[in-house]
Amino acid sequence: VQLQASGGGLVQAAGSLRLSCEPSASRHSLNSMGWYRQAPGKERELVALMTFGGTTSYADSVKGRFTLSSDTTKNIVVYLLMSSLKPEDTAVYYCYADQLYEGARYTYWGQGTLVTVSS
Repeated sequence: VQLQASGGGLVQAAGSLRLSCEPSASRHSLNSMGWYRQAPGKERELVALMTFGGTTSYADSVKGRFTLSSDTTKNIVVYLLMSSLKPEDTAVYYCYADQLYEGARYTYWGQGTLVTVSS
């Protein structure tokens, strides 16, 4: 499964950006999709994740500011709307998807898109 991500860039603090991610596989073959991020010198962390069973979860640091949504008009595109951005949101954001098959989880990552929030 390939994940095509886009939408990063430079934004001032308190501004907004929207990231998008589209998988090469049918959404019906996927278990979940979402976004992780990795800031310089830090480990990769979960930002937001939706399971196609119907749950969406967010990191505490982004709750109330970021919204994960999807458009299923054609297969699926997952969006991460980031509002009230802070300098500490600066990171490379990675689209994530996984599949469950015969008891195993298969994970997939997009190429990463840089989000820079200036103060």
